[in-house]
Amino acid sequence: MRKEKYKRLTNTEREEISRYLARGKPLKQIAKQLVRSPSTISREIKRNRGRTGYRGFVVDP
Repeated sequence: MRKEKYKRLTNTEREEISRYLARGKPLKQIAKQLVRSPSTISREIKRNRGRTGYRGFVVDP
């Protein structure tokens, strides 16, 4: 059985994660909507969570 190569999250997916979280959607539902593993979404949120919440990416001023 061949394992599929990892595909990085796109900026669009990161923005969608941010919007779903703002709406209070559960992690498993976010993963299902993005056709991603819940663990991928969980790691992404933990990796990019600041004091004010999840930030998919930071825009330089």
